[in-house]
Amino acid sequence: MSANQRLQELFLIAYILTGTLLMSSCKKDPTLPVLTTDEAIEITTNSATISGNVTEDGGAEITARGICWGTVTMPTLSDNFKPSGTGPGKFSCVISELEPNTEYYVRAFAENRVGIAYGNEVTFKTGIAAPSVTTGQVTGVTNNSAICAGTVTYSGGAPVLEKGICWSQTPDPDLDDSHASVSAGTDTYTCTLTGLSSGSRYYARAYVKNEVGTGYGEQVVFNTKVTDIEGNMYGTVYIGNQVWMTENLKTTRFNDSSVIPVVADDSTWVHLETPAYCWLRNEIQYKDIYGALYNWFTVETGKLCPSGWHVPTDDEYKILEQTLGMAADQLNLLEWRGTDQGAKMKSTTGWANGENGTNISGFSGLPGGYRWAKNGAFNGIGMITYWWSSEYNNSYGWYRRLDGTNIDVYRMYTSKTGGKYIRCIKNSD
Repeated sequence: MSANQRLQELFLIAYILTGTLLMSSCKKDPTLPVLTTDEAIEITTNSATISGNVTEDGGAEITARGICWGTVTMPTLSDNFKPSGTGPGKFSCVISELEPNTEYYVRAFAENRVGIAYGNEVTFKTGIAAPSVTTGQVTGVTNNSAICAGTVTYSGGAPVLEKGICWSQTPDPDLDDSHASVSAGTDTYTCTLTGLSSGSRYYARAYVKNEVGTGYGEQVVFNTKVTDIEGNMYGTVYIGNQVWMTENLKTTRFNDSSVIPVVADDSTWVHLETPAYCWLRNEIQYKDIYGALYNWFTVETGKLCPSGWHVPTDDEYKILEQTLGMAADQLNLLEWRGTDQGAKMKSTTGWANGENGTNISGFSGLPGGYRWAKNGAFNGIGMITYWWSSEYNNSYGWYRRLDGTNIDVYRMYTSKTGGKYIRCIKNSD
C-alpha cells in the first residue's frame, strides 16, 4: 500500500469516528414526563372521577400513572393515590372513601426512569349526605310516658339541625307522628315521650336532621304500664291479640275507691260470702312480689281491675293458651292440658328447685302459692300459683294453675272461698 493510500485510509477512519461522536453528542437525555389534570366530575358525598393526560413521556417509558389527592394543597404520593395503568395518553380514576362536605386537592402523576412528575392541581368539594342515628333503649316506662335514647352516628358532613325521638302506635313512626326533639348537646341524647295511652303498644325511632334530609334509627317496641285506683303500676304484654298485665293485682280498693276488707283469720276467711283479700301468709312484704290473694266474691263484683280492664274469663284463658300453641282438642279438658304452654307462662326465676319457665310469652307467672278454701291455710309458695277466672256455677269458679313440676297448664274449678291471684286482661277495643 502506497503512502498516499495509507493516508486516505486514516483520514476515512478519523472521519467515521468524528461522525459517530457527533451523532452521540446530539442524542438528548430523558426528562420527567409532562402531564395535565382535568377538573373533577361525577362528584358525590364520598367519591369523584378525576382524569389525567400524559402528553409527553420525557423520552422514557411511562411505568406508572394515576391520581393523588389530599385535603391540603399540592398532594403527592405520600398522601392518597390511585394508579391507573402505564404509558402516555389519557386516563381516569374514581377516588372514593372521601369525607362529605370536604374540599380536596388533586393532581395527576406519571413516572418514568427519571422520576415522578405531577400535573396541575385542581380542587373540588364533596357533597353533603343525610345523617344517621341509632335508637337506644326505652326506660322509665309509666302508664303515660317513657324515656327513649338516641345516638347520632354520622352528621352527613353538615351541622345537625335537629335530633330526637318519634313514636306512634303503628310501625315505622316518622316526623308526621308524635315526636320530641333536642337541638343541642352531645351525640347521645334522651327524650321523654309523653301523652301515651296506658296499657298500649308503641313503636319508637330516633331521628336526626341536617340540611339534606332526615335519618331514622332502628325501631324499638315497648308497652306502657297501667295503674290501679291506688296508683300501683303494672307492666303489660301483648300476647296475640290480647293485652295482659305482667304482674298480679295488688289493690286493696275496688276501682270505685271503695275498700276491700282484709281478712287474716283462717276460720273467718273460709266462711266468707263477701269480698275479701289478704297478703300471702298475711305478710305485706309479699305485696310487690306476688300481689294480693282474693276470694271469688271480690272477683264477681266486676270492680276489681282498673278501668278498661277485667278479670279474664275461662274462654279468654283458652285464647291465651291456644296462642301459645295448645291444641284445640286440649282446651276444654280438665286438669293438666297442653304441652309446654305452662313453661311459656312461667317466669325465668323464682321457682323452687330450679323449676323455672322460659317465659317466652312475657306473662311472667311467679309461684305465689294460694289460700286453701278448706281451712284458710297458705300453701305452695315457691312451687305453685293459681289465678281466678270466670264463674263455673253458684259454688265454684274456674281457675288456672301452674306449678314447678309441670310445663303444661292446669284447668279446673274450685270453691269460691279459696284465695287466688288475679291477672287482669285489657278490654277489647
